[in-house]
Amino acid sequence: MTKKYRAVLFSQQSKSSLWIADAMKIYFEVVDHLDIRKVEVSLSTKGAEILYEGKPVEEYDCIHVKGSFRYVDLLRAISTYYEGRCYNPLTPSAYTIGHDKLLTHIKLHPKKIPMPTTYLVPSTQTGRKILDKINYPIVMKLPSGTQGKGVMFADSYAAASSLLDALETLRQPFLIQEYVDTDGVDTRAIVIGDKVVASMKRKAVEREKRANIHAGGKGEACLLDSHTKRIAIDAAKAIGAEICAVDLLEGLKGAVVIEINLSPGLQGITDVTSIDVADKIAKYLFKKTDERANEGAESSTEIIQEMDQDKHEIISPLDFRGERILLPEIVTKITKFTENEEVSLSLEKGKLKISKF
Repeated sequence: MTKKYRAVLFSQQSKSSLWIADAMKIYFEVVDHLDIRKVEVSLSTKGAEILYEGKPVEEYDCIHVKGSFRYVDLLRAISTYYEGRCYNPLTPSAYTIGHDKLLTHIKLHPKKIPMPTTYLVPSTQTGRKILDKINYPIVMKLPSGTQGKGVMFADSYAAASSLLDALETLRQPFLIQEYVDTDGVDTRAIVIGDKVVASMKRKAVEREKRANIHAGGKGEACLLDSHTKRIAIDAAKAIGAEICAVDLLEGLKGAVVIEINLSPGLQGITDVTSIDVADKIAKYLFKKTDERANEGAESSTEIIQEMDQDKHEIISPLDFRGERILLPEIVTKITKFTENEEVSLSLEKGKLKISKF
């Protein structure tokens, strides 16, 4: 089934990422799995360049970039570099939005995607004013963080006030959020494209509010109704992610989105559902890469057929790779140049002529 497509997975080399990389090798001819902790982004007036262990990274037909919130700037930089050059299931802005709970809620709100009432608190002084007018219990969160870290619960004004005293030492904004009582149960949906491919309920252990697997939560497979699936898919689209996990709470008013995870662990949901999520991700990456390549080929063919067969003129912006110029794909199709073919280059300022030797 493989075609001559080159793919790369940038990740922190977790077990889930290793599964995805292995699955990608079934579909792609070349798959590189690069540790983002060894990646550099070089920026200069001559252009940008991605380096891995000090060497330029190859060009690819498909990239998938994963990592924790600690690497959000690097994740976005890598994605931005490759934007328009190959297929990537996440937009560059998705990395910033998805790793910030406040930005996530800001993007969900205009789409009318249900979520708990949330307040951004810039200081403890502002926080105390909010504590006077809300109902308890409440949740207090740091905007960044995954696996339930940075999430605190308060069942009274006194408890919340004590948490404010602790948060004051961090000197950073935080969130106060409506508490949705689900008896310690939440739902995780894995969204790929326009489908929920796997879902599970997670139950918090005794005396723990967080249902995350990393916090000791226990998972079990579940089937979501069409309405909840639609919420998860719409939430992923709202932040620009075609592959992600959407975490929801099922309250009295229905499902609400509490978080979107761009780099979810796959062990728990694979174990409880017996669904090979890594393979579904790899298959989707290949499908979208193939669609992108075929769309480009069809477009080039149409242009060539419409143009005069003897002489052609194309107006196009230059695409630089460091100090090298990359010509558009249509140039290769029209000129019929082949790899390693010797050519004659005629150069002068503002002008370049290439002829077969």
